[in-house]
Order: sequence, then structure tokens, then C-alpha cells
Amino acid sequence: MTDIEFDLDADRLREECGVFGIFGHPEAAAITALGLHALQHRGQEAAGIVAFDGKRFHSERRLGLVGDNFSDRAVIERLKGSSAIGHVRYSTTGETILRNVQPLFAELHGGGFAVAHNGNLTNGLTLRRELVREGAICQSTTDTEVVLHLVARSKRTRFVDSFVDAIQRLEGAYAFVGLTNKKLVGARDPLGIRPLVLGELDGCFILASETCALDIIGARFIRDIENGEVVVIDETGLQSLKPFPPAAARPCIFEFIYFARPDSIVHGRPVYDVRKRMGAELAAESGIEADVVIPVPDSGVPAALGYAQASGIPYELGIIRNHYVGRTFIQPTQSVRELGVRMKHSANRSVVAGKRIVLIDDSIVRGTTSVKIVQMMREAGAKEVHFRISSPPITHPDYYGIDTPEREKLLAATHSLEEMRRYIGCDSLAFLSVDGIYRAMGEPGRDPAAPKFTDHCFTGDYPTALTDKSVETPRQLALLAEAG
Repeated sequence: MTDIEFDLDADRLREECGVFGIFGHPEAAAITALGLHALQHRGQEAAGIVAFDGKRFHSERRLGLVGDNFSDRAVIERLKGSSAIGHVRYSTTGETILRNVQPLFAELHGGGFAVAHNGNLTNGLTLRRELVREGAICQSTTDTEVVLHLVARSKRTRFVDSFVDAIQRLEGAYAFVGLTNKKLVGARDPLGIRPLVLGELDGCFILASETCALDIIGARFIRDIENGEVVVIDETGLQSLKPFPPAAARPCIFEFIYFARPDSIVHGRPVYDVRKRMGAELAAESGIEADVVIPVPDSGVPAALGYAQASGIPYELGIIRNHYVGRTFIQPTQSVRELGVRMKHSANRSVVAGKRIVLIDDSIVRGTTSVKIVQMMREAGAKEVHFRISSPPITHPDYYGIDTPEREKLLAATHSLEEMRRYIGCDSLAFLSVDGIYRAMGEPGRDPAAPKFTDHCFTGDYPTALTDKSVETPRQLALLAEAG
């Protein structure tokens, strides 16, 4: 077992992306960089900002973290202008290469247009093929570029009408921010699967994926952008458009389980409080006699607190995370690698040894990391290890912007509960029920006829058409998109 294998982040659902935009502020680029820094958890592979100064668009797109690329004052000063949009990326379609880094930009008939996207289009490949057959030349391998082409090909004369034309052809999940020479636009998909909020700073409107991006700059939260809503911000103020037929919102439930930052408020619900309630529901459904409750850091912490409070079992930090380990740590020999086996996470032996422990984590994907967590607890002297998961078993892949494995690689899709327990090596294993997670959200349970959240990873109930899925698997889609 090496340190590379024992990485608690290696067997996780990967965040989608984060978007940010501001209109009419003299420090637009610097504020956008700060907003992206707060959204860094949504994507760590690349970041970009496009600004407009009244005459020209300025773009800086980089691979890597926001702080590594946008902390230099010279970079911010090159992004001149009072309006800007930004993006942090984790690739769900297309490689992590510079030409895929957003915001994407194009010169259209009416002027420049930059766009950034959180989510995944389930007909993106189909649209891309149609566009290429009609003569379009694609510069990236990301589905976001489809929007640029659709806007460019619209027969409508006004930009906003062209933008609405474009998004009405899309399927799947999206939260867009776009910037023209006169406007900042935002849009959410008809079901509101991906989040987008509206804020205000110094009289200037802001769009962001989460409220934590508003908090970091001292902005005021105004409201969520509604599902199916398009907002247009310019010098006259804000205009709201509703170009889609009315539909009940179905936000992604994984925003509450894992993706959103704990200090964000999503659809009126404080994420931290929801996660604690998930832990309390888990204790009510699958409580067990034990000596100590231990979270798997960092994502399991709120649920573990809720479990401990509901069960009366003491909460302790039995796994310690080293926050100062970077990606470039040099390990030149196998012997050194073996010594660094717990470089990122290590057991707190004084808490674990001789104890019956309840381990709390937020999800199990492939299960490979869970095996190593339990093994680490055993080696630290745990008497019993009871594994509790504060979400239901993940049995179906996602096509809306979460990077999940194919179904055959999801542990819960191919194993019974007892088989999973044996594979992981714990004394007992339990997941929060689907109804339990709805109760944690303040609902009486899941209504199969009208579920209030996008929960397909647990139920197989996909709320939109999966046009591209009828052709290929998600991994094949990415390869085909890359090939054009």
C-alpha cells in the first residue's frame, strides 16, 4: 500500500464546476478571482477569467488552482474592465487542456461573447455532430462550445433572443454565465439541477454558483436564480425572462450531500445544517452501540457531528488530515514512498485503540478507499469498526456534471449490502435511506410521483432525456467529442 493508493480523495465523486460573474464594478477581475477562490472546491483542474473594458475583451485562462494563477497583481491588471466572468473547472467532458479551459470566447456578428458553464449537456455530442456536419469548426472538446455555435447560428437579431434560442435546444443540466459588450447574462436549466445565485455588491449585480462566493467578497445575497430562468443584467438593471414552460424545480441532491461548501445556503437550506440532519437520521435508522464516532475528513465531519449528537456517543477526531501536503511532494524511491503511506491522513491512535468506533462518511463510490480507511482503523487498534454512510447507495451513474464511474464500477450497483461489508472489511455497514435523506432536507419522504430533488444516482430516476447516452457511454462520449 503506497501513499498514492491511500488517498482519501482518490475515490470520490468529482465536483462539477463553478461560475462567477459581476457587472459594472471597477474591480471586476479582482472580485471575480476572489469569488472563484471561494468556489475552488467545485473544480481544481483549471481556472479562467474574461473581462470587458468597454472596448476590448481580456482573457486569462490557466491550468491549476485559482491562487496559483490569479494572485499575481500583474495578471489581474491585464484583465481590465468593469465586468467579468470566471470559471473553475473539473472536466466532465473533454480533456484538461488549455483550449478547454473556460470561459470560452468568440467574436459573433453582434460582438464578442464569453460563456462559462457548470453542468453537463446530455445532448451535447448530438448537437456537436449536427453542427460539424453543417460546417462548424470546433476549437475545444467541451460541450460548452456548442452554446457559442448555437448563439452564432441563431436567426434572431437581438443577442438575448439568440441566447434563448440556443439554450432551448439543450438537454441536461446547466448554469451559465455569459458576458457581452453590454450585458451579463445568467441561466439555469428548466429543472434547476445546477445551482446559481444572485447577489449585489456596491450596487452591482453578481452571479455565482454558491452563496459562499458572495460571502468572501462581502456581497449581499438576493435570491436563487429560478429553474428555467434567464437573467439579463445591463446598465438599466436586471431583467428576468422565463422562456421555458413552468416546471417544478429538482435541484441536485448531491449539492447538499457533498458538492456545496458547508457554509453555503442552497435553495434556502443551510448546507451544514442539512448534513448534520443527515447524520442524525442515520443514527435513528442504523444506530449501534459504540464508544466513539469518527468522521472521515473532511466531508464526513458535519454528518458525524449530527450522528454523535443524536446517538449520545462521543465525537472524536480519529483520523487526522495533513492540510500542508501539496501535489508536488517528491518521493524519489519506493522505500520513501512506503514511509509516506499516511502522508495525507493518519489514524489518531489514542482515540481509536481498543474502541468500538462508528466511522462516518458521506458516500461510497468504488469502495477502494473505504477498504483502506477500515484497514487503517484496524491497524490503529480499533476493537470494532462500524461504517455508516450519510447518503443512500450509489447505484447509477450521473450524466449531469458529476464524474461518476460506469455502473459496473459502482460498488453498490454490483454488490449486496453484505457483500459490500465483507469487501470493505468492517464489522457492520449501513447507508442512509432515500426517505431518510429527504427527511434531512425537511421533507416527509420521497414522493415517487413528484420527487423534489434530482436523485438518480440512488433511484435511477433520470429527470431529463439522455439523448447522447443512447449512442455511447459517458467515457466514449468524451473520446468521441475529443475526436470531433
